[in-house]
Amino acid sequence: MQDTVKEFNDYRAKMNEVILGKQNKVINRLFNLDTNTYAEGALPVKTKEMLGLVASMVLRCDDCIKYHLGKCHEQGITTDEMYEIFAVANIVGGTIVIPHTRRAAEYWEALQTAEVS
Repeated sequence: MQDTVKEFNDYRAKMNEVILGKQNKVINRLFNLDTNTYAEGALPVKTKEMLGLVASMVLRCDDCIKYHLGKCHEQGITTDEMYEIFAVANIVGGTIVIPHTRRAAEYWEALQTAEVS
């Protein structure tokens, strides 16, 4: 399962390098805004990542979900906390979010496995 995490992170890094390397002013500014949005501020990074995860689940973006799961993992979010985040996302987004919760749970397990390997 740890290959799942590595493959996602490697692909994301590679493609971000390609995209940002084109020096498109609008895209680069958008990426910069995204980065700065999740920086420490009035809200701690941990809270912002949890919010990002809920929004990504409600919007049903699997890549975004994986990204925020990884960031939540880095912030030390526990599995119990994660399942409460999943619950909020499902209440807000409705049952259409359930398939994304399945994939999120699978990726969360992969993050946990990668941690102990």
